Amino acid sequence: MVAVTGDDNSGAPAPTDSSGTDGTIAADDQAAPEVVTAERDEELPERDEAGSADGEAAEPDEVAVTPADLEQESEIAADYIEGLLDVADLDGDIDMDVEGDRPVVSVVGATLSELVGPRGEVLEALQELTRLAVHRQTGTRSRIMLDVGGYRARRRQELAELGRQVAEEVGRTGVPQRLDAMTPFERKVVHDAVAAVGLRSESEGEEPSRRVVVLPVEEAVVVMEPQG
Repeated sequence: MVAVTGDDNSGAPAPTDSSGTDGTIAADDQAAPEVVTAERDEELPERDEAGSADGEAAEPDEVAVTPADLEQESEIAADYIEGLLDVADLDGDIDMDVEGDRPVVSVVGATLSELVGPRGEVLEALQELTRLAVHRQTGTRSRIMLDVGGYRARRRQELAELGRQVAEEVGRTGVPQRLDAMTPFERKVVHDAVAAVGLRSESEGEEPSRRVVVLPVEEAVVVMEPQG
C-alpha cells in the first residue's frame, strides 16, 4: 500500500564509484583535457542534459509557472509513481513539496535501493519518465525532481564536501584536477561548492562521461606603462 503525504523529504543514496579513492583524477596523470565547453553547468541550474536547464530543450517563450501549476504537477507525478510502485509490488510513502519554482516528489521506504540503481542511474531514468507523464497531461515541460530514499540529499552533501576538498587542494598546489564522470545534478553541486571556495570549475566531455574540472584562479596580468 502506498501512502501519499505532504511532508518534505528532498533527499539522495550511496556515493558513486570512483576511479580514485577521493573521486578525483590528477590532471598530470592524464592527457591534456579535451576542449572544455564554455557552457558551464552552473550557468543553467541543475542541468539534466546538454541543452537547457533540467534536461529540457530551450523554449523560446516559457510560460511562468504558478503555485497551482506546481501543485498539479506534484499530484500527477505522485499518482504516476504510486502506479509504478504498485506494479513493482514495492511499499513506499510519497511526499510532495516545492523547492523554489520546482515541484519535488520523494519516495521513502525501507527497501527502495532498486529504484536508485548504481550511481543513481535508475533514479534518473524514473525522473525522466515522471516528467514525460506530467507533460502528457499538462502539455508543458516539467522540471519536477524525483528523489528516492533520500538519495539526492545525501549525495548532495557528499559532493559538496568533495568539491570543497578538491578546490582547496587546487588552490594550494595550482594544479587543475579532474573529477570522475557525474550526472548533471552532481556536477551542479560540485560547481557550487568550488565557487563557494573562490575557484573556477568547468565541465568537459560528452554525456555520460561528462566531468568537472577544477581550475586554479587565473593570475592577474600586470601591464607596465612606458615611462616617458
